[in-house]
Amino acid sequence: MHNPKLAPEYLGLIRARLDIAYDGGPFSGWGIQTIERTIQGVIEQALAVIVRRQVRLTVAGRTDAGVHARGQVAHFDLTPEEWDGLRRGHDVVPEDSLKRRLNGALGMVLRELRGTVEIIDATRAPVGFDARFSALWRRYSYRIADGSTRRDPLQRAITLWHERDLDVDLMNQAARALLGLQDFAAFAKPREGATTVRTLQRFDFGLADDGVINVNVQADAFCHNMVRALIGGSLRVGEGQERPEWMHERLLAGLRDAKSVLAAPHPLILEEVHYPHETDMHERAALTRARRAVPEACF
Repeated sequence: MHNPKLAPEYLGLIRARLDIAYDGGPFSGWGIQTIERTIQGVIEQALAVIVRRQVRLTVAGRTDAGVHARGQVAHFDLTPEEWDGLRRGHDVVPEDSLKRRLNGALGMVLRELRGTVEIIDATRAPVGFDARFSALWRRYSYRIADGSTRRDPLQRAITLWHERDLDVDLMNQAARALLGLQDFAAFAKPREGATTVRTLQRFDFGLADDGVINVNVQADAFCHNMVRALIGGSLRVGEGQERPEWMHERLLAGLRDAKSVLAAPHPLILEEVHYPHETDMHERAALTRARRAVPEACF
């Protein structure tokens, strides 16, 4: 278990949870930067307007530049006085004021980009909740229109227009071999000191009635660029450039080379982050903080 003295409750603070949706197109990813506009940056600016001090967000999963979200989750901590001070007008509880006032402040911060970031819900988090470490899994979606599919201009901002035809059966065959607890170093941009071991719970390609290929990717967590690398490799298999076994062979070898191509970011959407029952939040966070390792049986 991690040190309970680090918990906000021990420090006399109240943790707030934000459920967030955004169009990532105009932003340089989630993580705050010195110059470029980011999702975290604009939400923290808006929070500062309300709380009148800098507030730092912790997020369930950092998204790349151009990636969208319908179900992003973040948390931050306030003093009891700051929490109670959120109430305005006829709002009975601080949560109602937080959502309404934060969306209003976001409109002022975003100006011409008003509406690209929306707070879907704001709640007081249960004891032990951590937006990043308490999560059980994250799920992303991705849309592909291949060479035979009619292109809808109204969906161009969230759809990959792929020039060649794709074989969905071959892509699913390749994807199934990657499921489970694995080292995804071959499909990730490694960060210094971070593990690339993840449990891939779902990875499948489905053909919709309009011919669009819908991709679902779900894991306990994702490495940097992991989803886009998995889809990029699958496109090579779907085109017939590689055998379905090729992706699993690369995973086992930990191979990254000129064929390690990332799929475009704009069709990628963080759809959902799932958490355990509120009584298990603290235990899950402590477990996740432990460094992942692949059992020998997985090799």
